[in-house]
Amino acid sequence: MRHQNHHASLGVTREHRKSMMSNMAASLITHGRIKTTLAKARALRPFVDEGDNKAFPESLSGVAAQGKLVYEDLGCIVCHTQQVRRPGFGTDDKRHWGDRQSVARDYVREARPLIGSSRLGPDLRNVGARQTGDEGRAWHYKHLYEAQLTSPGSNMPSYPFLFETRKAVGQYSAKSIQKALPPSEQPPAGFEIVPTHRGEALVEYLLSLKDTYNFPDEATRVYTPPKAEGAGGAKKPEAKPEGHK
Repeated sequence: MRHQNHHASLGVTREHRKSMMSNMAASLITHGRIKTTLAKARALRPFVDEGDNKAFPESLSGVAAQGKLVYEDLGCIVCHTQQVRRPGFGTDDKRHWGDRQSVARDYVREARPLIGSSRLGPDLRNVGARQTGDEGRAWHYKHLYEAQLTSPGSNMPSYPFLFETRKAVGQYSAKSIQKALPPSEQPPAGFEIVPTHRGEALVEYLLSLKDTYNFPDEATRVYTPPKAEGAGGAKKPEAKPEGHK
């Protein structure tokens, strides 16, 4: 019985096959489409893990998919990337932005990968692994409402329009955030601050960003460290502190 753990050889060597997969991913990211043969296109697809009975990368939920549109609409891609560099190239692993580098298969479900090109803020490809569950959800709401409350000195703008102040009816909503806010940010007595649907959707999208699954064909990847300074390589640039936290 086949269990979808066989990779089509495509009549080429393993290294050639990896190169083709990388080129197809680059074409998808750069041009939004892939021009190739049907056999090659089918080779770059989600991986089915029989133990977990899941396909990776996993699909976004409906709310998270709406949140991706909010992420695009707010221009988050201007300040944040979604691509982790391999260990030894930069400081992504030391900043805990990901335990492994981003690979082509991570983006196969995305019609428009939001890789970005500027890091005024941290890489967000695995922010859902750093901020998790209800605590992570509460952190994101507080961060979006006023970034200085979670990350003093951050240059991230506030997004108060992703929240609404409304009169509380009976008990406060489970979604209200004023308990996490300082006295200066409290609403009038009898009112509460809750996220709008766009705010909720954006946070669910951020919580979904986590490429923590190690694909079998990437498990054997060998990282070659860059040449050390003075060993014939270019001088390594100094790491700059994050602006947006």
